[in-house]
Amino acid sequence: MKIRFQADADIDPAIRNGLLRREPTIDFQSAAGVIPDGTPDAGVLQIAADDRRVLVSRDLRTMRVHFDAFVAVQESPGVLLIPSTRSVGTIIEGLLFVWLNWTSEDLRNLVQWLPWGPAD
Repeated sequence: MKIRFQADADIDPAIRNGLLRREPTIDFQSAAGVIPDGTPDAGVLQIAADDRRVLVSRDLRTMRVHFDAFVAVQESPGVLLIPSTRSVGTIIEGLLFVWLNWTSEDLRNLVQWLPWGPAD
């Protein structure tokens, strides 16, 4: 089954827009209108899990801790973490790679770093 993505509030909308320009059939939901401002990490993880979406986040500091607590009590489609040093273009290429090469089972109950894309 193809991966469905959920952007965390910290994901630049340009990433979603660029990704959909590259591949219009990718299911990448923005945080706007889905994740209310100020939602704690546990709530963000619940929103993504309820909709069976892999969470895409730049929250490297706290998301992993909350994720570990979350999967201790329920299933998660997974989380992709993106370092803040990555450019929008590199992020788009990494997400496209994940979508083309991984299945939803590859990320179930896991936190993964977004694979490196081509050099900027």
